[in-house]
Amino acid sequence: MVARQPDLEFSDRSDENGFINFFRSLPPLPDATVIRIFSRGGYYSVHGQDAIYVAQNVYRTLTVLKYFGNPDPERGLASCTFTEAVFRSFLRDALFNLGLKIEIYSSAGKNNWQCNKRASPGNIQDVEDLLSSSGDSSPVVIAVRVASKAEQKIVGVCFADASARELGVSEFADNELFSNLESLVIQLGVKEILLQQDEAMKDYDLKKVRGIADRCGIVVTDRRASDFNARDIEQDLSRLLEDELSMSMLPQTSLKVAMSAAACLLNYLSLMSDSTNFGQYKLYQHDLSQYMKLDSAAVRALNLMPGPRDGAKNMSLYGLLNNCKSAAGSRLLAQWLKQPLMDLSEIEKRHNLVNTLVNDIQMRQALQEEHLRAIPDFHKIAKKFQRGSAGLEEVVRVYQTVIRLPDMLSTLKNVEDETKAGLIEETYISPISEHNEGLQKLVELVETTIDLDALQAHKFIIKPEFDDSLKTTNEKIVELEEKVNQMHLDAADDLGLEVEKKLKLEKHQVYNWVFRVTRNDGSAIRGKRNYKELSTQKNGIYFTTAQLQEVSDDLKSLEESYHRMQSGLVREVVGVVSTYCNVFEKLGIVLSHLDVIVSFAHVSSVAPTPYVKPTMHTRGSGNAILKGARHPCMEVQDDMTFIPNDVSLVRGASEFVIITGPNMGGKSTYIRQIGVIALMAQAGCFVPCDEAELCIFDCILARVGAGDSQLKGVSTFMAEMLETASILKSATSESLIVIDELGRGTSTYDGFGLAWAISQHIVKEIKCFGLFATHFHELTGLSETYAQVQNLHVVAHVDTVKAAHDAHMNQRELSGKEITLLYKVEEGVSDQSFGIHVAELVRFPEKVINMAKRKASELEDITGTSSDSVSKCNKTEVEQGSDLLRQVLKEWRAKTADVAASDKSEMIKRFKELVGSSEWQQKLKSSAFIQEALIL
Repeated sequence: MVARQPDLEFSDRSDENGFINFFRSLPPLPDATVIRIFSRGGYYSVHGQDAIYVAQNVYRTLTVLKYFGNPDPERGLASCTFTEAVFRSFLRDALFNLGLKIEIYSSAGKNNWQCNKRASPGNIQDVEDLLSSSGDSSPVVIAVRVASKAEQKIVGVCFADASARELGVSEFADNELFSNLESLVIQLGVKEILLQQDEAMKDYDLKKVRGIADRCGIVVTDRRASDFNARDIEQDLSRLLEDELSMSMLPQTSLKVAMSAAACLLNYLSLMSDSTNFGQYKLYQHDLSQYMKLDSAAVRALNLMPGPRDGAKNMSLYGLLNNCKSAAGSRLLAQWLKQPLMDLSEIEKRHNLVNTLVNDIQMRQALQEEHLRAIPDFHKIAKKFQRGSAGLEEVVRVYQTVIRLPDMLSTLKNVEDETKAGLIEETYISPISEHNEGLQKLVELVETTIDLDALQAHKFIIKPEFDDSLKTTNEKIVELEEKVNQMHLDAADDLGLEVEKKLKLEKHQVYNWVFRVTRNDGSAIRGKRNYKELSTQKNGIYFTTAQLQEVSDDLKSLEESYHRMQSGLVREVVGVVSTYCNVFEKLGIVLSHLDVIVSFAHVSSVAPTPYVKPTMHTRGSGNAILKGARHPCMEVQDDMTFIPNDVSLVRGASEFVIITGPNMGGKSTYIRQIGVIALMAQAGCFVPCDEAELCIFDCILARVGAGDSQLKGVSTFMAEMLETASILKSATSESLIVIDELGRGTSTYDGFGLAWAISQHIVKEIKCFGLFATHFHELTGLSETYAQVQNLHVVAHVDTVKAAHDAHMNQRELSGKEITLLYKVEEGVSDQSFGIHVAELVRFPEKVINMAKRKASELEDITGTSSDSVSKCNKTEVEQGSDLLRQVLKEWRAKTADVAASDKSEMIKRFKELVGSSEWQQKLKSSAFIQEALIL
């Protein structure tokens, strides 16, 4: 359905032409990601290509377009309008989902407009008042500068979070693929990246950074080289930071490359042009090593965050675990999932907190339903106070939270176990109590100055007793409100309609106090002169009377007068409350932490099979052993009965696991669920297993399901090679590598060669835990050379008589047989992929299936790759048998030295005599390899 549009009208022809000329005189946009929007007082308009974009993507039809100046679409100016509600929805979607930048113009006189608001995915300061709560959105913008030092890449970054007045800096060495930078932008949840302009695209390093931004879905904004000049950065930071220490005493100033990035970020956010920022910011140094590193491929492979095509909430790990009751809690959860911990004591602290709430159902439910649900977004409220845009409504929201704190503290204290009680006391009770005490004067201020009784009528006003003028005005307002209520009763009697049930009295945003009836009851007022219809809308008919309209106008006038008289007192109250910003921001941090822990406990308890607390080993030691492991997102899908499997990653015995088996047999799910479980454990959550023992991984690196991107010049094979190169450059002995189907984008021989070499490098050089799902069955031969390689396979049952007697039948013999995928992972090797069977499952045409089977059989005959021809001997038996054959041939050659080469019959005769001797018969019969060769 097309939303109703406001009409864009010009006063006259010259006004219309004047706007068209102004719009066409605007400088061209720097790129196609910028949308220009014109504020027209109550509604908004877009023009030109922007109007076409909005028509296609918001209204889904070009019929909403109007053409000014000329009705011909080729010559006229395409125009489109938004209502306030549609504009706000588009603004939110444009910034948080589409990666667009917005410029908002306001009128500065006839045919003259000025851009007074700019916004981008990482910089929403100018439009925060236009955005409703964005829930889990926490826009982060980062400036990046790359420098070379002694043949090493030095990356300096500075970043800011739009939800808090904080600046972070970091400077680190990186490899040529910028793997550390990629991990950093994922850890921070970056939405926008500032880079130096490179119009000629000659800077190879910047090109690679742009590639990272593209893979991670980050908007790139080009900045001039001069913006990265750090000449005035110390002076600027000293004015912004709340710490009075000299900038020369801060350790961050020694990070020269990072300070260059900081200069660019401060310029982009225009922080120095707003005096309310001075003395309000904090500066900290981000330590990349304190969190598990994730690359963009791992984020996709583990379905960490919701994708644009994810329908159900539980399709992503974030969606599954997000049972948070506050917007700040949801944001913190997203941060924790992108920043899994590396410190064992901190991980176990989170696990113990979750364990307390898992075992105490009553406490968990009370926190969820009674307390956390009422927590406001303290970060956003604090920013309103700091920017001077807060009012009594924000004061009341803080007050309503603070007066709930004693009940919350009482709930948290109901822990019987002394050990658990001590942890709850340290983490929550003590800091909440401290902040509660610090806010008691705020409570007294609110209860003394604000009329709390008026809140029931959604009024935020100062108590009338504060001023005689206010008291007199309020008495008149109360008197008129009583008259309005009496008119409501009189109208109900006159119309024969029940009060509130049939005839409603409402305060309309346009008409002020009015009556409303449903459309079905509209006949009750028709034909009666003393009732005046105002408008008919979806929810009913609005109407009034002359008396009601008069009293309503008087009420509106008195209320406006009351607000004018109380404005000075409001400013004083808001000013006093704003001094508590630091306290309730800290309180918000504690409550959002509690919200996430409660969410972890809730999800762990209500899962189809409850999650368990994992046993964690110190960094660099221990194994990963999971009993009955499940994929948390898969098991909660509708009509799903998940088959659990065990996992055993043991150092020196099964460090590198190769999984073979049928298509759709569960290989990919198996290797991904191990990565998901490891990440959940280090984020502090319980895990979907019967028992779990885990080591701490410094990073999870994945190569799963690369796709083509021809528009960017990247093929499937190139994409998987880039991801694999990043793995080999980034992995350490403490990493977890997850690889699915490597080498399938090129020829079989090249692909197998690469898969073997990469696997061997991981096993021999990197020596970390790894999982490799593959259809290259020959790859399982690695286990014969390296003891730390283990072969697993997913089980498929072949329902045929021959299958019971011949476990090694080839693809031709499976033709037409019923195959059941069991989704169980067992030790050993599978030499069948059942690819043609999968084609049958998705109902390929019968002719295509038959042709596929025939060609597969032909190829097996040509290459000799049928499963019957695969040697069952181990490497030692093959080598011993080969040596024996060489000895036979050497002795036979010596015995036929006097025989002419053309006398083949004599040569054959002497060979038979040689191998027929009792000595050689015994040797040949004792060789399993030769006996197998003779049978084949």
